[in-house]
Amino acid sequence: MQMSRKILNKLVPVIACLGLATTSLVGCSSEEMPKGSTESTESTQALTNLSYWVEMHADAAAIMKSYGETTAIKEIENKTGVKIDYQHPAQGQGGEQFNLMMASNSLPDVVEYSWNNYPGGAQKAIKDGKIIPLNDYLDHAPNFKKLLDENPEWRRQASTDDGDIIGFPFIRPVRKLQTFSGPVIRKDWLDKLDLPIPRTIDEWYTVLKALKEQDPNGNGKADEIPIMMGAGELAFTGAFGIPNGYYHEGNTVKYGPVQPEFKQYLATMNLWYKEGLLDKDFAANDSKMYDAKMTGNQVGAAVMAVGGGMGRFMDLMESKEPHFTLVATPYPTLQSGDKPIFGQMDNPIVGIFTAITGSNKDVVETVKFFDYFYSEEGRMIANFGKEGVSYTMDNGYPKYMDSVMNNPDGLPLAQSLKQHVLSAMSGPFLQDVRYLEQYMSRPEQQEASTVWAEPANEKRMPPITIAREDSSQYASIMNDIDTYKNEMIVKFIMGAEPLDKFDEYVSTMRSMGIDEAIQMQQSGLERYNNR
Repeated sequence: MQMSRKILNKLVPVIACLGLATTSLVGCSSEEMPKGSTESTESTQALTNLSYWVEMHADAAAIMKSYGETTAIKEIENKTGVKIDYQHPAQGQGGEQFNLMMASNSLPDVVEYSWNNYPGGAQKAIKDGKIIPLNDYLDHAPNFKKLLDENPEWRRQASTDDGDIIGFPFIRPVRKLQTFSGPVIRKDWLDKLDLPIPRTIDEWYTVLKALKEQDPNGNGKADEIPIMMGAGELAFTGAFGIPNGYYHEGNTVKYGPVQPEFKQYLATMNLWYKEGLLDKDFAANDSKMYDAKMTGNQVGAAVMAVGGGMGRFMDLMESKEPHFTLVATPYPTLQSGDKPIFGQMDNPIVGIFTAITGSNKDVVETVKFFDYFYSEEGRMIANFGKEGVSYTMDNGYPKYMDSVMNNPDGLPLAQSLKQHVLSAMSGPFLQDVRYLEQYMSRPEQQEASTVWAEPANEKRMPPITIAREDSSQYASIMNDIDTYKNEMIVKFIMGAEPLDKFDEYVSTMRSMGIDEAIQMQQSGLERYNNR
């Protein structure tokens, strides 16, 4: 039965796309928002209540006790007649409370979680009877099934190596939604010093030197921090053709921190640190220190998110420093004209699944209920809330109301949105790019999502899983290696360890088992490619 399921999994998407080719290519392109089905979902009358465990987003936890308070959930409950009983773990204790819950024989009806983080992975959770795969229930979920049939890569990312569909996934269907952080620079400072936006590592060096030496904040003190970022930041390791982790070349898995290119990256960061271009506290900054330096008008460049970084700091500095402007810079390269290789980019299926547990007594009705979230009507509610309460239609465009965009109680937009919609968090639905277009209210943010989407990211690892029999050994190896690697990166950058010890550092990681871990990743990639 398992073999026939795997074959069917491979054939159905192909047949679906071939069939659509005669009429439309919609759904086979990753850059187009899929059209939602207008089919009404089957009745969920038999289901009236559903227990739902999910960790709350910190911004939401600050303003509400339960996701049940959001406009979108109230409207979904009204439309379906199903009342959701949310169970939220204490903030910061999600992992610990998840493990305690899994040790129990009685689980909530559904659990939203990164199920590949279950000990042994999602396949082990299925084998343990903790969650029920959806393969045999897809006929009860026509909207969800349509999405998987039209997007075979989504189906692969939503499945285990054995072909079991883990649960109802949170889906980011287009590149703009998948790319949301990258390098930024103070454009007002560049203009003041008549400098261009840097693109290569050499151009970055020139610009950072000027930011340090020419007093762009104009206070007469040499207190500028040219760039503030963490050690091993992808935005700058990528310039050397490697990430600070696993990647693949021609389906051969490699580990960036042991490659010769990583030594080049460390040498560059060491030079920047010695010359005072890299923040001297780069290894110790916490969120408070980070915010204080940004709002203290000291930082010239950083790596940050488009909303919680660019948008938030430009809002905070608007009255204090009217010319404060952050713009996105392209992911740097070594040679002028080269295309960036690596940049931040999520998979369409981000790894968060609302899974039906083995304790659920109404599996079919639960499947029908969650299929509603993927219908056209359900998707509109999840992304925009209730028409007339949180959005209005403007020439066919769902436009958030002023009460959401300019919260009367003074809530920032990130929190105001969470009062109304799931698109500002996650859940079992398809995120709509029109949410992001309004969340990124500034033109600099709109531009950032385009600039940061330039890297091809062809060498990025797909969402593979480590084999169940290797998972404990892999976790043990990587726990030790991550600790050692992070300590050594800081030492190399600060000069506490000379770079001529790089070969010794690589040898130590080999003695700690990095080659075995690479082989486990290689096997995982091969299984993923065979899904």
